[in-house]
Amino acid sequence: MLGVTHKSVAKITRAEHRQRIHRRVRARVRGTAERPRLSVFRSLKHIYAQVIDDTRGGTLAAASSLDPDVRTQIARRGGNIAAAKIVGQVLGERARKAGVVQVVFDRGGHKYHGRVKALAEAARAAGLKF
Repeated sequence: MLGVTHKSVAKITRAEHRQRIHRRVRARVRGTAERPRLSVFRSLKHIYAQVIDDTRGGTLAAASSLDPDVRTQIARRGGNIAAAKIVGQVLGERARKAGVVQVVFDRGGHKYHGRVKALAEAARAAGLKF
């Protein structure tokens, strides 16, 4: 091939791929006062969730595997399905206490599987509808 140079295709990391998916989802998903957004973030060691009113720009309720209330209930680690269930239960209770019944679910670019699914199901069991 005379004079043809090939550009190498830039590979993206898993985190960059997740962020791209999350940006696409966030373009459609908005939390309102009547139906705030339940946002989930998961790291390797912990899981975090917030109920957010995007119109006001404020968090109505939050829970994570680092919360002192949750840490006492978690056996050892915060990065497993058992911890996600507890975080979802606590978040559901806190959101109900704040007057939130319906939410729109933002999985944060993660698949609806494993810890994210466990948190969502526990929040549903605690009384949130989405």
